[in-house]
Amino acid sequence: MTSSTRRPLMAGNWKMFKTPAQTAAFLEAFAPLVDEVKGREILLCPPFVSLETALRETGGTDIEIGAQTMHFADEGAFTGEVSPRMLCELGVKAVIVGHSERRQYYNENDPDLALKVRVALDQGLMPVLCVGETEDERERGETEQKLTAQLDVDLAPLAADELPGVAIAYEPIWAIGTGKTATPEMAEETIAFIRRRLHERFGDAAERTRILYGGSVKAANIDELMAQPDIDGVLVGGASLDPREFARIVRFEEPA
Repeated sequence: MTSSTRRPLMAGNWKMFKTPAQTAAFLEAFAPLVDEVKGREILLCPPFVSLETALRETGGTDIEIGAQTMHFADEGAFTGEVSPRMLCELGVKAVIVGHSERRQYYNENDPDLALKVRVALDQGLMPVLCVGETEDERERGETEQKLTAQLDVDLAPLAADELPGVAIAYEPIWAIGTGKTATPEMAEETIAFIRRRLHERFGDAAERTRILYGGSVKAANIDELMAQPDIDGVLVGGASLDPREFARIVRFEEPA
């Protein structure tokens, strides 16, 4: 069971799905399903064009809205990009940083992600930093080496007392959108390693830092995942697009 010092974070990443009208319809159905949920944080990350709609539709609820990426500069000649200052003015509370699809398709690298983590915190945004290994890297026994390299660079600008302001999302790349899922025991083993690595670098702050699991999370496996001691929440892809499915994930049952 998640430590009582770490409030579970249940996050949905919509990727390039849902127009503003579809976003409004989703939230009309979803919000009542989680209205009485307590003791956990709910975060939805729609596409940029739907952020304003999502923020309007969640006014007066406990549902928080985040972005899926951002540039590290406040402004500039960066066609197609969105700055942290723009997100903050909208009222966005969090931003996903370094999702494997951004790393793969848009060549995001760890030094740039370190800048994004730094700037997000400076602007009052919670970075949800994604790390993870490919199937080939796992089969070669390189999971811990890959995660260490990512974490060491991506978190390099942080002082220990800033670490709990970041959520780390472990997403095994081989389990994203493939239907494959790390078993709860596999996810726990790797996330426990991440926490140990954070403890080596940041001391006791690691015990106050939330580490999420992402990779084909669905209603059918959420209870087992959230029963693991080091898993503090989830970053959900496809299953977060259905209001009833995501509500069931948010309402996971922790064992007594």
